Amino acid sequence: MRARIRAGDRAAFADLYDEHARAVYNHALRLTGNWSEAEEAMSETFLAAWRTRETVEPEGGSLKPWLLGIATHKAHNANRGLRRRLAFLARSPEPRAVEDFAEETAGRIDDARRLAVVHEALGRLRRQDREVFALCVSAGLDYQQAAEALGIPVGTVRSRLSRARARLARISSGRLDRAKAEPRGPRGEKESEAALAAMFLQEETG
Repeated sequence: MRARIRAGDRAAFADLYDEHARAVYNHALRLTGNWSEAEEAMSETFLAAWRTRETVEPEGGSLKPWLLGIATHKAHNANRGLRRRLAFLARSPEPRAVEDFAEETAGRIDDARRLAVVHEALGRLRRQDREVFALCVSAGLDYQQAAEALGIPVGTVRSRLSRARARLARISSGRLDRAKAEPRGPRGEKESEAALAAMFLQEETG
């Protein structure tokens, strides 16, 4: 596969896309917290991968770490661009009210709320820690693969992941405490949000 990708084999690249597109998208979604930004980051990841295919090492295992490394960079750029656009919108006049499509979008609103909870928790980590956490825990890379993706030593991956886990454990603990202390609102909503924020504390595999 590596040799075929390096040689510009389009069929091999199509296979690479089919195998890893979902993982790249999910990784970008965790880092951006925005579906459209994640889709754009995924597209840019594979475009960059095609353009830089000759940099792939001839020997090695799965190309997933290489792709997720590119996706991490693209997601970071997307976040920077989003912040600039939000700053611009904050200075602009408020848009006119539009028709409410609540019935059609109820499912998406619920998904967006859940995604926002997770992204808010991850957003309280340092960027470097968040990237390592997303790669090792969410994307399932081992320490060596995450180090390869980010171009950093394995020891750095371990220390950043440990720091991220400790930080998220404190955040999760605070959410659970608030859920018990604030029973108001839809039944079970606060508990479910706290559990959702805590779900990334699972042990990594591999």
